[in-house]
Order: sequence, then C-alpha cells, then structure tokens
Amino acid sequence: MTVRVQEADFDVGAEIETVTRGNKRIGGLAIFVGLVREMHVREGLHRDRIDALTLEHYPGMTEKALEEIEAEAHRRWPLEATLIVHRHGRMEAGERIVLVAVGSPHREAAFEACEFLVDWLKTKAPFWKLEETPAGEKWVESHHEDDKAAARWEKKA
Repeated sequence: MTVRVQEADFDVGAEIETVTRGNKRIGGLAIFVGLVREMHVREGLHRDRIDALTLEHYPGMTEKALEEIEAEAHRRWPLEATLIVHRHGRMEAGERIVLVAVGSPHREAAFEACEFLVDWLKTKAPFWKLEETPAGEKWVESHHEDDKAAARWEKKA
C-alpha cells in the first residue's frame, strides 16, 4: 500500500515497475491515469475551456484521507498491491493529475478496486480545485455524476 501527494509529475512506467517488482502473486494490474482536460462539459450543454487547474490541499490531512480510502479497498478486495499518486499545485491542460494502480491475483478484483478508488478519490479526497478559464478563475463544485458513481460503492460496503 502506497500513497503519495506531490507537486511533481510522475513516470507511469517507473511507478508500475515499482508496484509489481518481485510480486509474482499479481495476476492482474488495473491502472487509471487522470489528466487535466482542456474542455469541461457542464450539465451536458455548456463547454468551458480550461487552461490550467490548481489543486490545493492540507498536508497530512489529505494523505490520511487517501490512506483510509486505500485501506477500504484492501478490506473489500483481495489485493496484492495498491498505489495512489495524486498531484497538487498548478497543472496545465494535458498534464497528469493522478495515478491509481491496483494489483490482485485476479483481474476482476483489480478492475473493481481501481474503479472504486477513482470514484472515492473524486468525491472523498480533500482537494480543492480552481480552474483557470478565458473567463477567469472559478472554484470547482462537486458534480452529481461523481456523487452518483461514488454512492454505488456505499451499498457494497
């Protein structure tokens, strides 16, 4: 189990190598890499161009919350390895924000646990997002679709 919150970018290949090195019990590795997208759809109709995204957090509190989310995945699925690398600070469109890697003896557990981690990170991780758009800066509020995705895991607790 590994959680890191950092300002610097990460090397996906190197991170995967570290997660799997020497662990021959891993039969499936599911990976998610989140990127800053240039366009954001709001309510299915309106598009805003995003030039950059700034993520703020409280050091210590954020890592603890991510560790709790990661521990919950380990309680629910038979996992051999997990990695969460989440960036903070200012990132421009196209840059990597988050890496989630989940290794399990079986692919089904790896896929489900990875999806769970991404859904819960999106809604339960204490990050505050500020978008830079041509119209100015604005704080990102929670989205109903994200809450709905995370809520489905509440029933499986």
